Amino acid sequence: MRLHTLKPRPGSKHRRKRLGQGESSGRGKTAGRGGKGQSARSGSSIRVGFEGGQMPLLRRIPKRGFNNARFATQYLPVNVGDLNQFEDGARVDETALRSVGLANGAADGIKILGGGDLTKTLIVVVSAISASAKTKIEAKGGTVEIIACKKAAQPVKA
Repeated sequence: MRLHTLKPRPGSKHRRKRLGQGESSGRGKTAGRGGKGQSARSGSSIRVGFEGGQMPLLRRIPKRGFNNARFATQYLPVNVGDLNQFEDGARVDETALRSVGLANGAADGIKILGGGDLTKTLIVVVSAISASAKTKIEAKGGTVEIIACKKAAQPVKA
């Protein structure tokens, strides 16, 4: 294989849609822009949610109540069956899971879920674990240790 013989995969390249090439092309006359008006003009762009100066829907509807989403604890899920790639008797904690690639991204902790079957005896140290996962680990002679999340507790104002 040489550089001059390289080609893109068949079907990965598409012809550019040529607008305004006559009525029979299917994209003639208005070139897919509809009739007249602001959106038919060149250089025109209307931001998402703009309603022509009318108060937008998002600002019209009432916003009441409390949303707990920003205070919720975010866990990275890992199934029990995925822990089989560790050796017998290994200590499985957040750093071990991240080094293997089972837990990626930002989160407050890791939660072990009960999907799959475990074949190894492991020492699991995580922030949270489901009941089924705990029974599967302890059935194989392993131990489960729960540690506190990284998230700092919010001070309660009295």
